[in-house]
Amino acid sequence: MNTENYSQTASFIWSVADLLRGHFKQSQYGRVILPFTLLRRLECVLAPNKQKVLEAAKQHHNRPDAVREQLLLRESQNDFYNASSLTLATLSDTQTAEDLISYVQSFSSSAREIFEHFNFEEFVLKLAEADLLYQVTQQFGSKIDLSPDNISNYGMGLIFEELIRKFAESSNETAGEHFTPRDCVHAATSLLMTGQEEVLSPNSIITIYDPTAGTGGFLSESEEYIQSISEKVTVKLFGQELNSESYAICKADMMIKSQEVDNIKLGNTLSNDQLAHEKFKYMLANPPFGVDWKASQRVVNDEHKVKGFDGRFGPGLPRVSDGSLLFLLHLVSKMRDTRDGGSRIGIILNGSPLFTGSAGSGESEIRRYLLQNDLVEAIVALPTDMFFNTGISTYIWILSNAKKPERKGKLQLIDGSEAFAKMRKSLGSKRKYLTEENINELVRLYGAMEETKNSKVFPNEAFGYRRITIERPLRLNFQASEERVALLDDEKALQKLKTDDFNQLKQTIQRINADTLLTSRDDFTKALNAELKASDVKLTAAQLKAVLNALSERDSDADVCADKKGNVEADAGLRDYENVPLTEDIYEYFEHEVKPHVPDAWIDESKRDEQDGEVGIVGFEIPFNRHFYVFEPPRPLEEIDADLKQCTDKIKQMIEELSA
Repeated sequence: MNTENYSQTASFIWSVADLLRGHFKQSQYGRVILPFTLLRRLECVLAPNKQKVLEAAKQHHNRPDAVREQLLLRESQNDFYNASSLTLATLSDTQTAEDLISYVQSFSSSAREIFEHFNFEEFVLKLAEADLLYQVTQQFGSKIDLSPDNISNYGMGLIFEELIRKFAESSNETAGEHFTPRDCVHAATSLLMTGQEEVLSPNSIITIYDPTAGTGGFLSESEEYIQSISEKVTVKLFGQELNSESYAICKADMMIKSQEVDNIKLGNTLSNDQLAHEKFKYMLANPPFGVDWKASQRVVNDEHKVKGFDGRFGPGLPRVSDGSLLFLLHLVSKMRDTRDGGSRIGIILNGSPLFTGSAGSGESEIRRYLLQNDLVEAIVALPTDMFFNTGISTYIWILSNAKKPERKGKLQLIDGSEAFAKMRKSLGSKRKYLTEENINELVRLYGAMEETKNSKVFPNEAFGYRRITIERPLRLNFQASEERVALLDDEKALQKLKTDDFNQLKQTIQRINADTLLTSRDDFTKALNAELKASDVKLTAAQLKAVLNALSERDSDADVCADKKGNVEADAGLRDYENVPLTEDIYEYFEHEVKPHVPDAWIDESKRDEQDGEVGIVGFEIPFNRHFYVFEPPRPLEEIDADLKQCTDKIKQMIEELSA
């Protein structure tokens, strides 16, 4: 069955929504359709050995529950069973909701849990109340064939993907709450597994982990990829998922694949890592784009402060509005020791982790840690409009702590933004998809690691810089003019004076010649102090500073202001910053890039990096698009003028025709 047929099957399943309309909210359709689809798939998988299980259930009904379960699992030849004689197709219109619930409760414990997370019983009772239960069960039981002979596990994944997309659309899910399309999953998996043939040798045991497992797309795809290379490899899948419905679908998928379902956990990965002590060979993830981590903020902050680099978030914390880089750090913390072969990570992120945050920010410090520890192998730009609920630019990051010699100390950027085919019919925001040829080309570019139009290779330090603070001297002129004296009213430090004292201060200042403009702060201060002393007006240091502030203006021709020790004061209003590449000396850079334009500037050497103690704050950013930008010269002026003339002539002709 091809992809289009899978889509038709999904559309047919979703047509059950026509029965629900008017009885259920649109956002509830998926909560009925998804568990019924799972139930139908499970009973189709169990069908070949169903009779053997029923006979064994009758024979061993007096055995202890644990013993009986093992005996029924053996007869089922699956990791789950159902000991009820009912099926969706045989449920009659005279049978009740309790009968269907009893049928579901006859599954083995791991399967029952799946339906509990869907709140299946609640919706079965609602269907019965709306007199729709028989119609829905017959639609699934008699008209939908989900047997493995008809639909493979991969095909079932595509069907779930389509149903989940429809569910997300009907629930008005946000752009970040999306599900990863299979072509993106395939691309990330292919890039991650490239060159891993030696590792995937017969009889080896491979572990794969996804901290945002969703419905298990990455786990299923990676297992299928590995089995296509070597069928004798044992693949163990692990994951954690926050959403109950997605968790339920993922567990069902793992169960059908004979995976250990207890390796799939429910909960918030950032605040409650339920696989805290595990390390994995391969890791794949597509964390939600641009979604905040406020719900986990207290736990994450505590782990960062208390555990530091002994925890997951030692390098730093991103702004609370986007938790993408926290998931990346979480994965890095689960890398195996290089003496055990190390680990590889493939993660899909939006553009902000590449450049958000200036030097010293949490995002910059995380990038610094990743690049200075030589963990990032490649970043691949995908086309826009690849996801169901958002059209933003996305990137696949490939990380490894066991790089091959030719990749050590380097980062490869691959521009795959034009590698796509247009979909005949858009699926939400998804208007493009990656063909097998597109994916193969990306993998080829990655494997070749050569400088081409769409592939660039840089040393890690090329993405680092020092942010130095450039100061310029404070130059002010002073005058006791009427306009400047009026500004005294706005100075907070002077507002504490009594009204009489404030008026006396103004009168004292006005005795200074209003027409005299002084370009030296020292000279003006002497004149001011003389008048204050003569009038017996006393000011605190803060109040005197406020007076000078009100009566001054910046003047590039004025004398430089200095403190009592003769040190030149910096003008905060003229303060600037320069990002100096790590590959350049900051003083040489300053001499040829700054000094020629502002000869009186200097570097504030008190601003130093916390880690290395050198002048300037170290930052890292990956300006992906800049490295692939191709300048396109504007059209010649003659062509533009000709087009404008043609337009004006046409307008003129239309006006003449209307006037005739």
